[in-house]
Amino acid sequence: METAESTHPLVIFGEHDDRTVAQMQRCMDYGSAVQGVLCADGHLGYAQPVGGVIAYEGHVSISGVGFDIGCGNLAARTDLPYAAIKDRREPIMRDIARKISFGLGRVNKERVEHPLFDSPLWADAGIGDLKQIARNQLGTVGSGNHYIDLFEDEAGQVWIGVHFGSRGLGHQTASRFMKAAGGEDGMEVAPALVEDGSELGERYVAGMRIAGEYAYAGREWVVEQVRQILGAEVTESVHNHHNYAWRERHGGRDFWVVRKGATPAFPGQKGFVGGSMGDDAVIIEGVDGPRSAESLYSTVHGAGRLFSRSQARKTFQRSAMDAWLSERDILLHGADLDESPMAYRRLGDVLAFHGDTIRILHRLRPVLVMMAGRNERDPYKD
Repeated sequence: METAESTHPLVIFGEHDDRTVAQMQRCMDYGSAVQGVLCADGHLGYAQPVGGVIAYEGHVSISGVGFDIGCGNLAARTDLPYAAIKDRREPIMRDIARKISFGLGRVNKERVEHPLFDSPLWADAGIGDLKQIARNQLGTVGSGNHYIDLFEDEAGQVWIGVHFGSRGLGHQTASRFMKAAGGEDGMEVAPALVEDGSELGERYVAGMRIAGEYAYAGREWVVEQVRQILGAEVTESVHNHHNYAWRERHGGRDFWVVRKGATPAFPGQKGFVGGSMGDDAVIIEGVDGPRSAESLYSTVHGAGRLFSRSQARKTFQRSAMDAWLSERDILLHGADLDESPMAYRRLGDVLAFHGDTIRILHRLRPVLVMMAGRNERDPYKD
C-alpha cells in the first residue's frame, strides 16, 4: 500500500499503470473529495478508474457510480453436494439458458412483478417513463463480464453466483443525469458531480436508489430460478453492490462514499468477489484495523483487467481459452475472448495486497460458467 501525491490523501493498493493513477488523482481534484482509494484490481474507466473509491463531503459522483448503477454480486450456498450435479451440468446449463435471458437489449421471457415498481422514487427521480424497459428486463443478465456461475466450495457444496446490475434502467438513468450535470464522454475527463442536497442531486440519488433496488431484485430473481432448476435449498446468501454511492461515517464525519468497482468491507461485513471465468471466486469478510480505515472499508470487486476487450480479442486464441477451462473441468456456455481468463489478473494476487483488511471465508471453484455469447452485445454492461 502506498500514499500518492494528490490534493487529498489517496491510498493505492497494488500496482497500476500511470494513466490509471493519473485518472484517480484527477478525480481527487474535483468537488468536495476528501479521501480516495485505488484498489488492487483497478484499471482505467470512464472518468474514474474501476476499483476507485472516493469520499465526498458535499457531492455525489455520477461518473463514479457509473452507467451500471448497482452492479454487484450475489452468491448463494446450497444444501446440494457437487457430486450430485457433476454429471448433470450439461442439462442444467440448457435449462438455465432456456429460463434466463443474456445479451443485448434482451427482455425477460417471463414477466416479473415486484413491489419496487410502486416505489415513490420513480417520481422523485423523474424517471417514471423508464418503468416499461425496467419491467421488461428485470431478471435478465446482459453481456460483457456478467454471468451466472455454479461453484464448488472447500466442503464440496454447490454455490450459485451471479454478477450483473441495473440493465437499461441504470444506463438510461445515468445518461440523463450525466447530461443534466454537464458531464463529458471519455476516459480522461472531469468527473460529473452533483451537489448533495441540490434539486438535481436529490433527483439523482432517488434514481440511483431505485436502480440499486432493481439490481438487487434482478439478482435475487435469477438465483431463485437457478435454485429451482437445481432442486436445492439456499443455506446462506452474500449480496453486495460494487457500483454505488453510500452515505457513511468515517473518522467522525459523514460522507458520500462512491465505489466504482469496489466491494464494501466493513468489519464483519461479507462480500462475494469473483475472479475470471477460469479462476476461483471468494467469500470475504472485512476486518478492523488502521489499514481497513485507510481503505474506507473497501476492497476489490474482481481480479481486474490487464487487457482491454479489443486487445484481448486480438491477443488470445479461443483454443487456449478452451484448454484453460478444460484443464480445470469448467463447462462454459457463451462468452468470447474479451472475457478470457488470460485477459485478467489472478484474483489471489490482488487479494494479497488487501490481506490485512479482509479475511477469506470460502474459496469457490467454478464448475459451470454462463455468459452472453460472442454475437450478443449489450451497452448496459459495467
